[in-house]
Amino acid sequence: MFLTISITAILVLGCIAAFAQWWHLRHHPEEKEQPQVNPFDMECCGQHEVCEKESLLAALSREIVYYNDEELDRFRGKTTYSEEETEEFREVLYTMRSDEVAGWVRSLELRQINLPNEIKDEVFLIVGERRQ
Repeated sequence: MFLTISITAILVLGCIAAFAQWWHLRHHPEEKEQPQVNPFDMECCGQHEVCEKESLLAALSREIVYYNDEELDRFRGKTTYSEEETEEFREVLYTMRSDEVAGWVRSLELRQINLPNEIKDEVFLIVGERRQ
C-alpha cells in the first residue's frame, strides 16, 4: 500500500513539474532560445596538433618564432615525409626544451608546415607531460 502511494505521489509531482515547465516556457518565450553551448569549448577542439586553448595563446599571437629550425621552411604545404625528413623534425623536437614544444608546434602551424604523423604522438606526450 505504501509503495503504491509513493509511486503515485512521484508521478503526480512529475506531472506537476512538467506542466509548470510548459507553462513557464509558454509565457516566457525569450527564455526558450538559449545559446547553444559546444561541449568542446571547455576543452581542446582536437583539430590541432596541440590544443591552442591553454598554452599557445593563438588568439593573441600571430608572430612566427623560430626555434633554430629555419631549414624546415622548405616543407611548407607538404603532407607526407620520407624517413629522413621525419628525422629532421624529430631532431629539432628533441633538441629543444620541453616548455618550447607547444610554441614550436604553433610556429609550424603559422608557417603552414605540417608535422609528420610519425612524431605527432611524441609531441602530444611531451606537451601533455608539461601541462601536468
